Amino acid sequence: MTDTGSPLLAAAIARTVRASTRFAWAVIAGYIVLAALAAVYAASHIAITTDSSKLLSSSLPWRQQEIRLDAEFPQRTDLITAVIDATTPEAAEKAASALANALQQRPDLIRTVSRPGGGPFFAREGVLFLSLDEVKSDTAQLIKAQPFLGTLAADPTLRGITGAISQSVEGLRVGKTTLENMKPAMTAIADAIEAVLQGKSPAFSWRRLITGREPEPSELRRFVNVQPALDYGDLQPGGKATKAIRATVEALGLTPANGVRVRLTGSVPLADEEFATVADGAALNGLVTVLVVLFVLWLALKQARLIVAVLVNLVVGLLFTAAAGLWMVGALNLISVAFAVLFIGLGVDFGIQFSVRFRAERYADDDLAAALQGTGRVVAGPLLLAAASIAAAFYSFLPTAYVGLSELGLIAGTGMIIAFATTVTLLPALIATLRPAGEKAPVGFAALAPVDRFLDRRRNWIVGATLTAVVLGLPLLAYLRFDFNPLNLRSKHAESVATLLDLMRDPDTSPNTIDVLESDLPRAAGLAERLRALPEVAHARTILDFIPKDQDEKLALIDDASFFFQNTMTPDQVKPPPAPVETLNALRKTADDLSGAAAGVASPAAAEARRLAGLMTKLANAPYPDRDKAEHVLVAPLVTTLDQVRDLLAAAPVGLDTLPADLTSAWIAPDGAVRIEVAPRGDGNDNAVLGRFVRAVRAVAPQATGTPIFVVEAAATIVRAFLQAALWSLLSITLILFIVLRRWTDVLLTLVPLMVAIVATLEICVATGMPLNFANIIALPLLLGVGVAFKIYYVMAWRAGETNFLQSPLTRAVLFSACTTATAFGSLWFSHHPGTSSMGRLMALALVTTLAAAVLFQPALLATQRKTHPDR
Repeated sequence: MTDTGSPLLAAAIARTVRASTRFAWAVIAGYIVLAALAAVYAASHIAITTDSSKLLSSSLPWRQQEIRLDAEFPQRTDLITAVIDATTPEAAEKAASALANALQQRPDLIRTVSRPGGGPFFAREGVLFLSLDEVKSDTAQLIKAQPFLGTLAADPTLRGITGAISQSVEGLRVGKTTLENMKPAMTAIADAIEAVLQGKSPAFSWRRLITGREPEPSELRRFVNVQPALDYGDLQPGGKATKAIRATVEALGLTPANGVRVRLTGSVPLADEEFATVADGAALNGLVTVLVVLFVLWLALKQARLIVAVLVNLVVGLLFTAAAGLWMVGALNLISVAFAVLFIGLGVDFGIQFSVRFRAERYADDDLAAALQGTGRVVAGPLLLAAASIAAAFYSFLPTAYVGLSELGLIAGTGMIIAFATTVTLLPALIATLRPAGEKAPVGFAALAPVDRFLDRRRNWIVGATLTAVVLGLPLLAYLRFDFNPLNLRSKHAESVATLLDLMRDPDTSPNTIDVLESDLPRAAGLAERLRALPEVAHARTILDFIPKDQDEKLALIDDASFFFQNTMTPDQVKPPPAPVETLNALRKTADDLSGAAAGVASPAAAEARRLAGLMTKLANAPYPDRDKAEHVLVAPLVTTLDQVRDLLAAAPVGLDTLPADLTSAWIAPDGAVRIEVAPRGDGNDNAVLGRFVRAVRAVAPQATGTPIFVVEAAATIVRAFLQAALWSLLSITLILFIVLRRWTDVLLTLVPLMVAIVATLEICVATGMPLNFANIIALPLLLGVGVAFKIYYVMAWRAGETNFLQSPLTRAVLFSACTTATAFGSLWFSHHPGTSSMGRLMALALVTTLAAAVLFQPALLATQRKTHPDR
């Protein structure tokens, strides 16, 4: 009989197996009823919260600061940011305005819509935020374009544009202008008409034409912030709002074909697209995984009836665990949802261990009931000890501040108890009912007898070489990296991630900023000044940065320009839209005017005049759709430009009391607290840059919060949680092992191979350049759980007198159990989601090392203790 260290307990479990076998149908019926109830409960209470902020304890000081900031400025949370890039400033402004106005009509899906750096205030006062030299240049160019703009304001049509050109030609005759002065406008308009006639959609900018300079990249980009109504019961809480935004973008024609590109990013699309990436290809991977697992189970068990029994036992246990988990935590989170993967990987091990042992007992005794009873006696101790140790390891996460992992530990630990209970009750009942055929050959790997002899003969060399290699590799652990950047776990092909990385290249648009709250404006201004002095800081802004400098000088320049535009931009009468024939006549008249003005003149400007005249004639003779397209290309940006000029000329002094309410509320909280926004210098997605930035800012402002601090502190919290859990796991497992085994030597024989597997796994991670991260660190509980189970099985077998481990049914069970688990978890390696893929890679590595430690190192280690073998 197996030496379990507790004969009474082993006997009790053996009696439970015997009773389950004797009353098999009653046990199965009872489990069916309970499983149905569990399924109903789980289905009616299933809830998955995708709010990643809830993964870490809200009692942490930095989380308290974050919660306070969110409470003070709720409009900054849960955002979808539409990033609008266009080929011209006019197109960008028009697209942003149209999108914001349209989305405000969807209160069912969208709570708030705002335009950072846009809207009526910035349209009117935006010129004051330019440098004094830029204002001088722009107003001078406006004054020069006044006659042209005045004509266009009275007739903003293709007829008006041609009329303005004819008016300029008339100015040539009286000496008010020259062909050289007209050349930029003629070239730009000619290029646009030529592109239209070629079937293209050109980007025409009146602003570029008036100012005489290329727009800055920032002038071609606009932002619309959307705060959607979220449904956290959905795996994509912002999915409906995102679909509505995309549909609106399509309906408004804000597409690359029309010179506009709209991309979505922000916390909501990032979370939603992450789930979409995880799901991409998951169905195919899942199907392949199931088929491979079934094949491995067939290799291990050889009988369909045994496979069915194991699978039914696994499904029932999973239903019980799901119901218990939902009852205990209410809603699963992004981490605790992995309980199903852990349960399947570890639960199937219990089923395989029991079933393979049953096959061995059935070969020895063809009587099914006796074989089941013998199986119960043999596996009772090892399975119970493994379940208790694994559960203790998982429960060790409960005291940590990593709530996501804490809840995973609670559910997974409970699941191990459930898996053990079903394995010694339901599984034998199923086997007794299905009555698989007897075994005709020994169960094990007789061909591995030479390896057993080699491990026995070379036991000291194998143990010494393994421990030496592991010890020599210990310095590598100093280089073990934890990649705390969550963006590195996301697919860079996802629109939200690619857009975010694009924004991070510019400190002015990077969302990776730190926020600091101060009690009042003077204190905030002083702190911002100290933060600006830090070399790690690109800028530190407060609401005072929205009070333009040199206002008096700039407003004087604008007043001078306004004098020239008196009544020009708001004419008493605007001409009605022309009839098609009027447009044709205007095109032909202007073509004639340009040809006449350029006749006999040999200069580049004259050549442009003749070119434009020819193109206008072609356009007049072209089909109506071409003229309509040309009108849209030239007139749409003209209307936007005229509105912008009117707003510019209406600029007025800006003070704190004149700032719009939505802008003020974004920087000053209702209780008077003032927000400071601090941006990093350099690449905001670089871990080293981010770390230096956080340390520098917090040295000046310890109360700082924001995404960079969340990332850095979350990493520290998670690492600390794993270290705490590892310590508690080791202590609890050691205590359980000692209580059961009652010999420190046997405890060490169990733990040393486990530690060898863990250390070797981490050393290989360093050697292969595989960093730990928020996703693959979940592999460590798996390594601990599977590892301690395998090691316990071998020690218990050794205590029962086994020496030829590789030939035994135990190694068959361990090997195929590891293969099944490796298949289930290793399939994650092929996920399109980088984080999930890294989890699969580390899980596969962990299983290889723990299997090698169990099958090769531990038998050699046990062989060294032959003289101290316990009495049995």
